[in-house]
Amino acid sequence: MDLVKHTGGCHCGAVRFEVLSSPDLHVFQCNCSICTKKQNHHFIVPNNHFSLLQGSDYLITYTFNTHVAKHTFCKTCGVQSFYTPRSNPDGYGVAPHCLDPGTVRSVTVETFCGEKWEESMQAHKSIRDMSKPEADAQLKNTQ
Repeated sequence: MDLVKHTGGCHCGAVRFEVLSSPDLHVFQCNCSICTKKQNHHFIVPNNHFSLLQGSDYLITYTFNTHVAKHTFCKTCGVQSFYTPRSNPDGYGVAPHCLDPGTVRSVTVETFCGEKWEESMQAHKSIRDMSKPEADAQLKNTQ
């Protein structure tokens, strides 16, 4: 699987990032309390495939419940371009709608039942592996 460099950022432009991922995105639509409120759709990448280019001083973080997920927002415009998901604290959940145009070929959306988070995580066969550097090779073998 070929990886492409996607760039993106928040609405006001203070926060900018780049991420290496497939041009064919596997996006999660979660129905947990916070994802429902902010309509958080995201794809997961390993930590080493994400680079914050600018704006670290514009980011604020919100946590709740287990405090594992780190919901980062631009303090100027309020947009969450990426965050650290509870399911994958060793990676990033990136908002596909915050990517610059031109590098995404397709988007597949998978619903995830965050209302029953523990049960859903136990049942899901690959979500935890998506933030592992080896995930690219594993994805290649399944496509």
